[in-house]
Amino acid sequence: MTSDTAQTDPVTAETENLRGLITNAHFVLFDFDGPICRLFAGHTAERVAKELVDWLERQGLRGLLTEEERVHPDPMVVLYAVNRRHPRSDLVAELEEWLTQQELKAITSAMPTAYADPLIRTWSALGRRLAVATNNSPRTVEGYLSQRELADCFTPHVYGRTDDLDLLKPDPHTLNRALNALGAAPAAALMIGDAPTDLHAAERAGVPFLGYARTETKEKLLRNAGARTVVDSLEPVLRILRGQA
Repeated sequence: MTSDTAQTDPVTAETENLRGLITNAHFVLFDFDGPICRLFAGHTAERVAKELVDWLERQGLRGLLTEEERVHPDPMVVLYAVNRRHPRSDLVAELEEWLTQQELKAITSAMPTAYADPLIRTWSALGRRLAVATNNSPRTVEGYLSQRELADCFTPHVYGRTDDLDLLKPDPHTLNRALNALGAAPAAALMIGDAPTDLHAAERAGVPFLGYARTETKEKLLRNAGARTVVDSLEPVLRILRGQA
């Protein structure tokens, strides 16, 4: 085997894996923040996380978080931490609603993921049934999809966060809700996500998985978690789909 063959064979295998995932998918479940858009592109997640920590400290609840959690750039980490210590409490419900309001504010400055809009429209036009299975608020997703005139491609299949945070991915709850509503066999579906939690939820639901990684760091996390097929752009997915039209 030549060095050139050694370099091209894995790429060819991954391309064929990608083609197989797309060809076999009659139902497509999207994660939201990542594969569809960058929600906090103009309203940074780091700032939202800091504001959430500040809110807790003003309530005299600084001790609920470790030092690492206080400086973590992901607001969901803060929310999870509080839920672990006070599950299904009024405090968690209040924080979840606060985070939802921050997400709703972020919609107007969210950055669409390259090729996501035409990909969604093409998949829908080909008769595939689409749903969103996300850890974001369903109100946020619905607001963004309406803004981008994509809501008809998904309606009414948006499944997201409630104040029962134990049911968020990697729990397969949102995926199972989507599958049940669509009447979809797991093997006939495809989950597109950008985080190990998406992969683990798909595995537990029995759904094939396609990783989307905007950065090398995200790709490494997905690969290390066991993802077999990962793309750094949705363009090849769209190209394969258009070849089926």
